[in-house]
Amino acid sequence: MIRFLQSDNQITKIIFGVIIGAVSIFMVITLVPGLMDFAGGSNAAGVYATVHAPGYWGRVMSIFGQSDQIKTQDVQRLAQRQMQQQRGITPDLMRMMMPYAMSRAGTALVQRTILKQEADRLNLGVSDADLRNQLHQGQFGQYLFPNGKYIGDDGYANFVQMVMGPDASVAEFEDEIKLEIELSRLQSLVTGGVTVSDQAVRDAYRVSGTKVKFDYAVVSLEDVKKTINPSDADLQAFFKQNSARYANAIPETRKIEYVAFDASKLPGGKPKVSDAEIQAYYNSHQADYKTDEQVNTRHILISVPAGADAKTDAAAKAKAQDVLNQLKAGGNFADLAKKYSDDPGSKDKGGELGMYPTSGLDPAYAKAAMALSPGQTSGLVRSQFGYHIIQTEQKQAAGTKPLADVKDSISKVLEQQKAGSAEQQFATQLAADAKQNGLDKAAASHGLKPVTTDYIARDGAIGGLTDGAPMLSAAFATQKGAAPATVSTGDGYAVYQVIDVKDAHSPDFAEYKSHILDDYRSQRAPELMEQEAAKLDDRAKVLNDLKKAAAEFKVPVKSSDLVGQDGQVPDLGSMSGPGAPAFKLPVGSISAPIDTGESDVILVVTDKQQPTPEETAKNLDQTREQLLDTQRNEVFNVFVGTLTKKYEDGGGIRMSKEAESPAGTPGS
Repeated sequence: MIRFLQSDNQITKIIFGVIIGAVSIFMVITLVPGLMDFAGGSNAAGVYATVHAPGYWGRVMSIFGQSDQIKTQDVQRLAQRQMQQQRGITPDLMRMMMPYAMSRAGTALVQRTILKQEADRLNLGVSDADLRNQLHQGQFGQYLFPNGKYIGDDGYANFVQMVMGPDASVAEFEDEIKLEIELSRLQSLVTGGVTVSDQAVRDAYRVSGTKVKFDYAVVSLEDVKKTINPSDADLQAFFKQNSARYANAIPETRKIEYVAFDASKLPGGKPKVSDAEIQAYYNSHQADYKTDEQVNTRHILISVPAGADAKTDAAAKAKAQDVLNQLKAGGNFADLAKKYSDDPGSKDKGGELGMYPTSGLDPAYAKAAMALSPGQTSGLVRSQFGYHIIQTEQKQAAGTKPLADVKDSISKVLEQQKAGSAEQQFATQLAADAKQNGLDKAAASHGLKPVTTDYIARDGAIGGLTDGAPMLSAAFATQKGAAPATVSTGDGYAVYQVIDVKDAHSPDFAEYKSHILDDYRSQRAPELMEQEAAKLDDRAKVLNDLKKAAAEFKVPVKSSDLVGQDGQVPDLGSMSGPGAPAFKLPVGSISAPIDTGESDVILVVTDKQQPTPEETAKNLDQTREQLLDTQRNEVFNVFVGTLTKKYEDGGGIRMSKEAESPAGTPGS
């Protein structure tokens, strides 16, 4: 080997140089602190995380581009979409929750990236042909290829933006579809060996198909609270022990002086709008008054399911032809629609659809409807929904509404615009006057009267104003004695000034006694409810009679209907949740107390009905698929967790500083 290296050979020198160079690079990578972080790109602007293969060689290959970056904007977009899907999320709550939603969304995208890398390693990639087949035959096929006909590039682009958002491109959409196919293949590969036995399926359905009926006693949290009547000494001790809790129980309040006005109190009165101004507005907003082509029709639909075979299609067509023959023989259209139509939205109205833009109708339906004269009835018309018989009642060509039809609405718009502008100018003038001469004098000079509120909290209400919230919000951001400022009141403007502030403080015991009593009861009640329920349960089991025990404790007893696991029972809730123990009890057996949060429930099963062998056999396939889905998900979740840990332990996940610090998440 030494002689080989000493030989004067150009190839030898090149090989030697490459080896030395590679070793040097690897040493630098390994030994220089922070270099791998930089190479991974985790601190690059706009990068939330970088993912590469775990282990030493994964780090090495990431330098040469074999890694995936997760963009911060993609994490933000997913987090926002997830929060928007939840009901009751206000903009303020969304901002507060954004750091945590970002963390959750970031974890999801990191795991998806890990799964893609694993799928690529297993050569599960998706070809363009696979993509085309999915777009034709998959969940979007009925929208992209109605009746087998492509909707066109413009329609495709519009569809993508509707599904993914206004900034999404067709290429991004197709990349997402390819990724979904690839990950689906990975999941199928991982879970392909999952099976369930026939006995397991029968046992599962025997449980899920069982129905029970029971009596139940309810120890209510609210009822327990009513029994808690502490002395004043007890409440004072509680108040003292919880002094930190009540340190700012009385919120900050502010006294506000303001002058409010609307357009009727403007100097010179409410602004007027001229015909010339209306005409000018109409001329410059022609696009707003365009009318689409519309048609008023009634129809009878004989539906054909999407993807139906030729035999099903022919049967529907024959049925539609029979209805058409009845019409031609003098049948009443409305009566036949009520009898035969498969359109649930119009059949009870005799097939009446009303006036509708043709752009919103199936193209074949719209074309046929517009080809008819009012009063005429079509032959059979095939749409993506099936076979129609159409009767056109009225048609309206596209055009522009005449000025006479929209003059009143334009006048109102212009009046509001002019009044709003005049109100804003007057408010600015009044505030300047108040700053110089005081709010009282400024108001008096314009025939207005100032109003002074009582001390009012941030979440209070200002009487006499259509919308006092903007003033309160502004007032609590303003210092006492600051210059008068303007604010909108919903139907006008106001000029206001904060004249006094009372800081948040601890309440006096006497004035806050009722709140302290509520807090005392709320703190003690859960423990007492649990104790009461345990005593009742013990007594019921001693007597072997829940009703007798409940009568001794003066606790109400109710009876359920015969319910399955998909049922709900008042005071107990879901039978698949709190009520689940009922299915495991034999008839006559008394349960332990069941905590529902608002009550403790004790029940005794009075009847139990298990599914018959015939019912079990009928539901065998459906139950098998449910069990398989559950077990496949469990197996795949374990696989994802194991794979993620492998990446974490092998240094394959590099998080950015913003990702590691939720409080600093963009958008928070």
